[in-house]
Amino acid sequence: MQTDGVDHELVRAAAHVAATRCRGDNHTMAAAGRARDGRIVTAVNAYHFTGGPCAELVLIGTAAAQGAYDLDTIVAVGDRDRGVVPPCGRCRQVLLDYFPALKVIVGTNDRLRMVPVTDLLPESYIWADHQVIDVG
Repeated sequence: MQTDGVDHELVRAAAHVAATRCRGDNHTMAAAGRARDGRIVTAVNAYHFTGGPCAELVLIGTAAAQGAYDLDTIVAVGDRDRGVVPPCGRCRQVLLDYFPALKVIVGTNDRLRMVPVTDLLPESYIWADHQVIDVG
């Protein structure tokens, strides 16, 4: 039951993956996303000094590979019991571009809340709004 509006099942899924799959310095973050059909998809980051993808970005590809093209909610959790970690700036922009109606779980473990991705990027650049349409 979600009396506070937070998808705690999603947080638990990300925390479980962070605790069981994040090992060493290459995989330090896990993400879980709730697809529109209710499925939970999980992923981990792939750290590399050149800027490997964050767990949220890996999650987008993993979800697509499983046929889940619409995500409703996402959360990232750090390994070693670091708890919920908000998305970085790059992830915020990518998440907004892919899923403009996405909800993101942020906050500390005792004060989690779900916010629209647009709230994480005030005065956002919306890529789709700035494309030139070729009318032929």
